[in-house]
Amino acid sequence: MTRIILPAALAAVLVGGGFWALSGAGTSWTAERGASAPVLPGAAAAQEGESVEIEEMTLGSADAPVEVIEYASFTCPHCASFHEQVFDELKENYIDTGRIKFTMREVYFDKYGIWASAIARCNTDTERFFGITDMLYESQSDWARAGSESAIADELRKIGRLAGIEGEELEACMNDGDKLRSLVGWYQENATEDDITSTPSFIIDGEKYSNMTYADFSEILDEKLASAE
Repeated sequence: MTRIILPAALAAVLVGGGFWALSGAGTSWTAERGASAPVLPGAAAAQEGESVEIEEMTLGSADAPVEVIEYASFTCPHCASFHEQVFDELKENYIDTGRIKFTMREVYFDKYGIWASAIARCNTDTERFFGITDMLYESQSDWARAGSESAIADELRKIGRLAGIEGEELEACMNDGDKLRSLVGWYQENATEDDITSTPSFIIDGEKYSNMTYADFSEILDEKLASAE
């Protein structure tokens, strides 16, 4: 089932502090479980700290005639399926050929999704971000179901190390409370502006679409490209 975003979900990640401050009991929920997000003790302090500028992660030519923005969660199974079954063909046939500009924007259902973002965005350039994204989605069923919070954290650390992020650098990224708060605010602003209610969702030249096969995606892109000529 496609995961549905509810505004209350933001309370699950709007907390003071970094990676382990997000680890308090009872802070995780998913729409599938039908749970209500709790009000966390740290939520009132969520706006404290410095704002960090969040970089857009974009592939393809800046002058491409068609723009695609993906909204996805690292803990969303359908998002993992899209990246495993559709994205590579999309990249080969449309992004790498300069026909579309593709941006990925993360969505946060739970603290584990934002932990994964902390790894993917750990002092990385765009190419490395998408490489780590592939790793996160390929192993999603392993790390996201590792069991305890500490087990999930350790699995994410392993992915970071496999991507070449080591020691103090890795821990600093995982505990950067200012960046985590800024990511949540960035997500909320973008999702509100684009009326994102589920993942994965796509904004193609300003028009919203839900999850789809490569054939359907290609048909829409070809129509948009023909109109842009």
